Amino acid sequence: MVDAPVAVVTGASRGAGLGIAHALGDHGCTVYVTGRSDAVHDSAERVTAAGGTGVAVTVDHADDAQTKALFDRVAADHGRVDILVNNAAVIRDEMMGRTRFWEEPIEVADILDVGLRSAYVATVYAAPLMLPQRRGLVAFTSAPGAAHYVFGPAYGVQKAGVDKMAADMAVDFRDFGIATASIWMGVLLTERFKALVASAPEQLAHLLDNTETPEFTGHVIWALFTDPAVMDKSGRTFIGAELAAEYGITDDGDRRPASYRDLHGVHPIPQFDRILR
Repeated sequence: MVDAPVAVVTGASRGAGLGIAHALGDHGCTVYVTGRSDAVHDSAERVTAAGGTGVAVTVDHADDAQTKALFDRVAADHGRVDILVNNAAVIRDEMMGRTRFWEEPIEVADILDVGLRSAYVATVYAAPLMLPQRRGLVAFTSAPGAAHYVFGPAYGVQKAGVDKMAADMAVDFRDFGIATASIWMGVLLTERFKALVASAPEQLAHLLDNTETPEFTGHVIWALFTDPAVMDKSGRTFIGAELAAEYGITDDGDRRPASYRDLHGVHPIPQFDRILR
């Protein structure tokens, strides 16, 4: 019997991470879910209920030692990682206000620590557990804020940063059969988003017309992982809705979320293929 794929989803106590972990559980994965709160235990239970095996690990991804301990545990349990989803990010409510960046607490820049740097650190510790298989996927959750103004510079730099990280890590991973991808998620129908719409319905209610469930991205990540030609896609940033259409994936209610490119003319910024070492 082939062992179930081993996945690690960071920041999976709620929102996108929870949905992605849940979807990977639906595909039978063993999923290590991380978060700072005890809510990760509920997330792990949902993974198991979906048909996978959920493993809750309380981790503060601002602490490199805790991140290393996570992967030490995965190494002891399974000796490998097949899928890493870098999703953990500190998104403070103050960032989402209609304010200028200098009017916000300096702590909104924490997203550059837990959100950008933490993704780098997690991938560094995951890499030795992926290399021996010469196959695997490192996915970064991202958003169109990488290419236009959304919530201010701290948010935008983090999204652009993980897109670039996927591109550059792909170069180093290429000879080992490990793919990377950054995925622009659409507007996610999470509790946080619902509260945000309720706070400014006149400006934001129209976004409800084209939302995605958090699980939608998880199914896209699984399709990438199982794609025999995934290395041809490695290093690129994708609009999740476009990948879903390519793979024939629909969201709840058989919906097909629209691409951000089609809605607003915004698309990922391509990388040049010149390599300097």
